Amino acid sequence: MSDQASDFVLQAISFDNLEGWKDDDPSSLFEVMRRCRRQITDVKSYRTGSLGLSAEDLLPLLVDAENFTPSSPAVARAFFETRCRPFLIRRQDGKSGFVTAFYEPEVEVSDRPNELFRFPFYSRPNDLIDLDDGNRPAELDGSYVFGRLHDDGRIGAYPDRREIDQGFLAGRGLEIAWAKSKVDVFFVHVQGAARLRHRDGRIGRITYAAKAGHPFSAIGKLLIERGEIDRAEISMQSIRAWLARNPERVDKVLWHNRSYIFFREAAVADPEAGPIAAAKVPLLPGRSLAVDRMIHTFGFPFFIRADSLTHLDHGRPFRRLMLALDTGSAIVGPARGDIFTGSGDLAGERAGTVRNDADFVILIPKAAAGRFD
Repeated sequence: MSDQASDFVLQAISFDNLEGWKDDDPSSLFEVMRRCRRQITDVKSYRTGSLGLSAEDLLPLLVDAENFTPSSPAVARAFFETRCRPFLIRRQDGKSGFVTAFYEPEVEVSDRPNELFRFPFYSRPNDLIDLDDGNRPAELDGSYVFGRLHDDGRIGAYPDRREIDQGFLAGRGLEIAWAKSKVDVFFVHVQGAARLRHRDGRIGRITYAAKAGHPFSAIGKLLIERGEIDRAEISMQSIRAWLARNPERVDKVLWHNRSYIFFREAAVADPEAGPIAAAKVPLLPGRSLAVDRMIHTFGFPFFIRADSLTHLDHGRPFRRLMLALDTGSAIVGPARGDIFTGSGDLAGERAGTVRNDADFVILIPKAAAGRFD
């Protein structure tokens, strides 16, 4: 295990001791696994996280899934039981893991701005460049993976949310569409994708392309610290309600999160399919997990047990096998995840109140599992 991963250990456990495993039905994961296999072998492999598990370690499992169609939940579980070993991710500080949730909003938009539709979604600017250890300026820490290339060749930080909201990108033709509400635009930035309902009835989709580079700062945490919302009541819904009650304070609260997201348009070949996220495969509602990609590698199965999270499973504790398919600026740590709940308002209602302790168990193909004993 690398030094970057030294704040946690993997504890081998058995499937027999994995509470909730025998009640789960992971049958829907096999089509997603086939898509991951094609991405890895035909397009581009996934980057290896600091845990040291690679796409090559995962590939035998994905290859076996290629022509496997489970006839029952038990058969689906047996597929993983015979090919993987489960490891509980234990944080060295003794704290439990933690899950939130995200969804794909649907936003009414216009192709042209007017008095009603005034707030744009922007595509990636041409002066936004990728940063690495070779070109990152000394004044920007390692968290900055994007920066601004100036006309004279200098590289610096890109303007933040406030500067962009105040017009930095105006007139450059980067607008994809315009929304009615800056709050709607902000929450699409938080989610990283959206369905766009155009005024003529067309449905489009935007997904993450890049970001300005500044760290993500949660406005919910800000409102808690200021005593505006009680910690026990914090949710996407309570934050939206506070913003609606305090329109004169919206800008300063939103500008607290300097991070700014740029999008690309994506085809909607299948309206029922989820957005294509960081792993370059469509997200499956309830079975797709965003993880810290600096630690974990996309495509790996995780069994998530969150006994206090009950509203996603009709009152039963959340205990499901999921695939790591996405990431996010706020998803930091070895046992930290974001559950994709689907698209539209109902999915948003489900996602907005998820803030629960959880156990994270990673399933590692047996050939690689020996490295972690």
